[in-house]
Amino acid sequence: MRVVLQRSRQATVTIDGELRGQIDHGFVLLVGFRDGDGQPELDYLVHKILNLRVFSDAAGKMNLNLQQVGGAILSVSQFTLYADTRHGNRPSFTAAGDPQTASQLYDAFNQQLAAGGVQVATGEFGADMQVSLTNDGPVTIIYDTDQK
Repeated sequence: MRVVLQRSRQATVTIDGELRGQIDHGFVLLVGFRDGDGQPELDYLVHKILNLRVFSDAAGKMNLNLQQVGGAILSVSQFTLYADTRHGNRPSFTAAGDPQTASQLYDAFNQQLAAGGVQVATGEFGADMQVSLTNDGPVTIIYDTDQK
């Protein structure tokens, strides 16, 4: 499982011109799954994301987590995180997880994040989405459960 996390001041996701998800401040998550991912990967990343201390405290030090600043999450599925670009100029996506299983994992991941006490907005699994955000910092963190 891979997640690209970006701290943002605001973010939206639209599908066919219709607003589907929106947050004021918090994290934008680009989320990808591979075959073999399951509950252990979900548990690990939910814990890491909810406890990540990248928001400034009163002294200006990155010391606060998402709940402490009243932030939200915009979670967007993105199978292209598993692109293989080693050969040629057209990426291969064969390392990405089976869409049916990945969709179920994506839903479970978002439910676990919400159960952690934060608002979670989402796009639509498998849809062509337009994501807009104002990256704050910028702060971008990449998680890969194969490297935990």
